[in-house]
Amino acid sequence: MLQSHQKLELENKCLIEKVVLEAPFRYSVRFHDEACFIYFLKGVATINSPVEQIHIGPKEAVLLKCGSYFADLLKYGTSGEYEILVVHLYPAMLRKIYKHEIPSFVKHAENKSFIRKAGARDFIQKFVEGIHYYLDNPALVNDELLELKVKELLLLLVQTGNGLSITSLFSELFTPREISIKDVVNNHLFSGISVEDLASLCNVSLSTFNRAFQNLYNDTPASYIKMKRLQRARDLLSMSTLTVSEIAFQTCFNDVGHFSRSFKAAYRCSPTAYRLAIKKG
Repeated sequence: MLQSHQKLELENKCLIEKVVLEAPFRYSVRFHDEACFIYFLKGVATINSPVEQIHIGPKEAVLLKCGSYFADLLKYGTSGEYEILVVHLYPAMLRKIYKHEIPSFVKHAENKSFIRKAGARDFIQKFVEGIHYYLDNPALVNDELLELKVKELLLLLVQTGNGLSITSLFSELFTPREISIKDVVNNHLFSGISVEDLASLCNVSLSTFNRAFQNLYNDTPASYIKMKRLQRARDLLSMSTLTVSEIAFQTCFNDVGHFSRSFKAAYRCSPTAYRLAIKKG
């Protein structure tokens, strides 16, 4: 549930915003033509992109490139309050700010991920503290100041980005990437997300996703994913010392009883019996 919302606009677009949320909350977004810097002042979250899943905690920041995402915000400890600062990065706006300093926003980028964690917490935290002052005193803010704050953020990201340049940062954030159903499925087999979530990350409807999946795998998404998870569980029973409960959790079965029944239906013995048979063999 949204508790409060502050924002600063540049050229009639939301540039900077701070939201206070009460968990549980799911944030789902599609960045068609923008990148985004997100800083968590309070709260812990799991952010899903088409090809990865990362965990983020208080005083951590991420850069999200153009793409589809969702984040599950859950209660942490005794608190369910989240404070999140967001800076939107629009290509047209950055072209204007940088004018002829940047040759192109769309170049080949080697980094295939959608999410980059921002380093140097102290530098970023000081930047965020400065933004707070302007959010609380919007009458002091003008377009020139906002443009300077964008440049400041990007320079901080470059300085803490392990050899990034402004050009490579822009290339990384704004290079379009083709999303394949196979990539999304393979990277989220053990993320514990639903078929509906997979369709959303692929930017297609559930019915379109199901049809395309059937054509690719000659199986339904639920059946295929369950089979892959059970195969992984079988490997873990053979090669690891994890308990049956731990293996169930690692292969996205939230209920051990359901895991045992599913395993027995697939392999005609319980997980425990399978492990014992492997040891004897």
